[in-house]
Amino acid sequence: MDAASLALAEENAVLKAELAVAQAKASEDTALIAQQKLRIAMLERQVYGQRSERSERLVDQLALVFEEAEASATEDELAAEKAVANTTAVREFTRKRPDRNTFPEHLLRERVVIEAPTTCACCGGNRLRKLGEDVTRTLESQPRRWKVVETVREKFTCRDCEKITQAPAPFHAVARGWAGPSLLAMIMFEKFGQHQPLNRQAERYALEGVPIALSTMADAVGSVCAALAPVLRLVEAHVMAAERLHGDDTTVPVLAAGKTDTGRCWIYVRDDKPFGGAGPPAAMFYYSRNRRGEHPQTHLAAYSGILQADAYDGYSKLYQGDRKPGPIREAACWVHARRPFFAMADIEENARRKAAGKKEIALSPIAIEIVRRIDALFEIERTINGKSAAERVMVRQNLSRPLVEGLQAYLREQLTRLSRGHDLAKAINYILKRWPAFTLFLDDGRVCLSNNAAERGLRGIALGRKSWLFCGSDRGGERAAAMYSLIVTCKMNGVDPQAWLADVLARIAGHPAHRLEELTPWNWKPHISTNSARAA
Repeated sequence: MDAASLALAEENAVLKAELAVAQAKASEDTALIAQQKLRIAMLERQVYGQRSERSERLVDQLALVFEEAEASATEDELAAEKAVANTTAVREFTRKRPDRNTFPEHLLRERVVIEAPTTCACCGGNRLRKLGEDVTRTLESQPRRWKVVETVREKFTCRDCEKITQAPAPFHAVARGWAGPSLLAMIMFEKFGQHQPLNRQAERYALEGVPIALSTMADAVGSVCAALAPVLRLVEAHVMAAERLHGDDTTVPVLAAGKTDTGRCWIYVRDDKPFGGAGPPAAMFYYSRNRRGEHPQTHLAAYSGILQADAYDGYSKLYQGDRKPGPIREAACWVHARRPFFAMADIEENARRKAAGKKEIALSPIAIEIVRRIDALFEIERTINGKSAAERVMVRQNLSRPLVEGLQAYLREQLTRLSRGHDLAKAINYILKRWPAFTLFLDDGRVCLSNNAAERGLRGIALGRKSWLFCGSDRGGERAAAMYSLIVTCKMNGVDPQAWLADVLARIAGHPAHRLEELTPWNWKPHISTNSARAA
């Protein structure tokens, strides 16, 4: 590389570092403003008293905005540190943090002493004497028990050359290492897996005698998300390498100025088990502020394969023949098609209404017959679940194809007898207009009849919406999507998400980059420590 190229690269690195530092400073200011607004609201509530439930919800909203801003500021600070490390012309940026309260004295202390060196690292002499020690205190948690782990690094000085020798400092899951990996895993899993906002967690911890500031917990969220980003990229690459994907989305309330907007959380699931595939299951979530078609088109920009999803118009450009790197084949969901017919054919619901003395709904004989025919297809699918794609196609050609052809003829026949605006006619047209997508499963054994895999992945969000109310910001939505990806992937592989988080956070800082695949949920094995550290 010539001198001009080196100068250009250096200039580019400086500009990137300056931009990263500016972004970190802006995020720090945003977090500070959010913290002051929260303090003002809490003081006003304390002075003037509680006048309504709305004021309490306002404090919760401001607390959520603050925790999102604090986490964003930490992420930007870490990004700035990486950018500054690549150049010597930009001054390092470090956020100003309030002094952290000392750990409560009543907490149990566990003293872990790292084995001291026996020889001098400078001259190799063995005449070492203890000079002192450095102690790092880390707050850690166990079920129903809190403790402070004191990691001691003894210092020795060589009597031959006076060189000071000390064991290297251990890696921490997050910068400055105030919390152990198990505590961080609990905070993250409670927030994203159990849908408990940080302010509610802080209240519970304070009642247990361990007060942790909301800003400190939010700082940890940003650090953990940054630490887990390399694993998330591996999950994303694995999902997007699938032969067939399940796709879906759901609403996510997002806090906005004076109102609440409706964002979207998108999911793409890789699940090869139904057709006997060897690839482990995984899920990738994305967040967006709206439901425009540009979002799934961006998510799947490099994907080519089969997409099993609903009939959302935003997917239409993905199915075009001239699409690069290639068209995506559409596979429709028979469960979506069945639902409107089932609503007009629910005999059991009528029986419940009759027993309760309520007015019965009008049942449609046509809808009942269509549901019966679709259910017959699912009965066949249950017998071939988990078999190879070739075996599934063979059974479908022999058993399912005659049923599908009979259903098509029946739908066309009934459509001629119905008015255009009839609910049955709309439901029938939904299927007939997308007939190639609905019948793709007959020729491709990798296709499933339903999109239930994606809907199961989104179920946690639907259950949690009433608990966390809304995302505090777009950055918060992106963090939530990242953590949902890791947590849901753990569950799909039969792994305890909290145990996985604790172990990975304990190992990832010192884990070789070329062996990062070992930390993915499908490859993960609990780490058995071989550290010779002794408890004292």
